[in-house]
Amino acid sequence: MAKFLKPTPIRDGFGRALIALGESDKRVVALTADLSSSIRVHWFAERFPDRFFQMGVAESDMMGTAAGMALGGLIPFATTFAVFATSLANQTVRLSIAYNRANVKIAASHGGITVGPDGATHQAFEDIALMRVIPDMMVVVPCDANEAYDATEAIAAYDGPVYLRMGRGTAPICRERTEKFELGRAFVLREGGDVALFTCGEMVHLALASAKVLASDGISAAVVNVPTVKPLDHDTVRQVAAICGACVSVEEHSVLGGLGSAIAESLSQQLPSPQEYVGVQDSFGESGEAQEILEAYGLSIPAVVCAAKLAIVRKNA
Repeated sequence: MAKFLKPTPIRDGFGRALIALGESDKRVVALTADLSSSIRVHWFAERFPDRFFQMGVAESDMMGTAAGMALGGLIPFATTFAVFATSLANQTVRLSIAYNRANVKIAASHGGITVGPDGATHQAFEDIALMRVIPDMMVVVPCDANEAYDATEAIAAYDGPVYLRMGRGTAPICRERTEKFELGRAFVLREGGDVALFTCGEMVHLALASAKVLASDGISAAVVNVPTVKPLDHDTVRQVAAICGACVSVEEHSVLGGLGSAIAESLSQQLPSPQEYVGVQDSFGESGEAQEILEAYGLSIPAVVCAAKLAIVRKNA
């Protein structure tokens, strides 16, 4: 697969990887809850119609069916929007998939707040928290289409349940495919010594842009891409925090229970450090254009810069 070179929907990487997996492994099947084109599984359906299952608007039924397929030896990818996968189908995901450690890959798009006009009913920014607390559930949040492609290949080879979370919008390419992707590993995209920006998903680009602004103010910020939120790469988190002494989490998710919470939990046990959180506060979303919503909810370069400076002040206090 040729790597993506320009801003591309993250789900495009997933859809292309799923086709490649279908060609190489006949155990791979795809299910969707009436959202095939939205999550790019329509490409798989066109190539492998006998291994594609349109389940209709019945997310819980889809998850239960996927669990049965997995226990029967298949590798099912169950696809829908993040809010439906983690809220509507939560009980089935918990009991039918995770409790049985069924080899189901839950691939969800439209995660986060940038769903835009669809508004609060379709904006999922508690989904990582909901999936992270389910035993044996791996949580993966790729930053761009290249990483989504690699992550899809990796979770297919992994034996166990996985939640793959993708956003709706077009994401700049932040990571070339020359660096080998590994589940459970965080990647330092930019070295720094004053403050560490831990991030995932579409916010990786925001963190990189914020680091450049901080550099213009004489502040050296490390940027760490954490595509595997669970299990967390505790070693990299500790190593970067030890160098910087101050941390900021940047995520398109609630500040409660997501990446920021995972970082704080890790550091509280290994290396307590000042930490600030950039994310959605304890609130529901609203309708609007993606960039308008991000700015309204504090997911912006000025917000990251402010949080970084505050973390440094706390470090030096």
